[in-house]
Amino acid sequence: MGSPTSINEVQRLTTRIAALSRFISKSTKNGLSLFKILRKVKDFEWTEECQQAFEELKAYMAKLLLLVKPIPGDTLYLYLSSTSQTVSSVLVPEKDGAQTPIYYVNKVLNGVECRYPPIEKMALALVTMARKLPPFFLSYPVGVRTNTPLKQVLGRPEAPGRLVKWAIELSGYDISYLPRTTIKAQALADFVSEMTRTT
Repeated sequence: MGSPTSINEVQRLTTRIAALSRFISKSTKNGLSLFKILRKVKDFEWTEECQQAFEELKAYMAKLLLLVKPIPGDTLYLYLSSTSQTVSSVLVPEKDGAQTPIYYVNKVLNGVECRYPPIEKMALALVTMARKLPPFFLSYPVGVRTNTPLKQVLGRPEAPGRLVKWAIELSGYDISYLPRTTIKAQALADFVSEMTRTT
């Protein structure tokens, strides 16, 4: 991709950067000088600083580790996150202490779901991931890493109807609940949750 030569091309580039910022760490920071050009719409000037930011962004995008395919026999780990209006999750395998995402799922909560207690939002994030990726949940053992007592909440017979329904739905999968130890993938789940547009 060549350097932008007009303000319209810069606008297209910054729109793409903004769209990808949900998935790429520090993409907005890397493209900050490109965003500054848009403030001076009348005087388009492609500066050395802009060129350097553009080259850094291209290099960063080229070396990104994108989504990976799991190897049969792997245990997959699921990190959950919720905010007042969104839930998100990241599914990762762990190889030699490194985690690379397989899939991200996020969901903007509707009016009723926004009023769920935080523990139920975490359960909803788990169910949403299981519904989107049944082949992974059927083919691999999944360890849910969380600091919330999901196992106890989903196992209570006196739980609200939706939790019982979700527990029955999840019982067909090989899911274990583990204490959260690694923060890297959890930070990714939190980031996706926070950056999900609610409008």
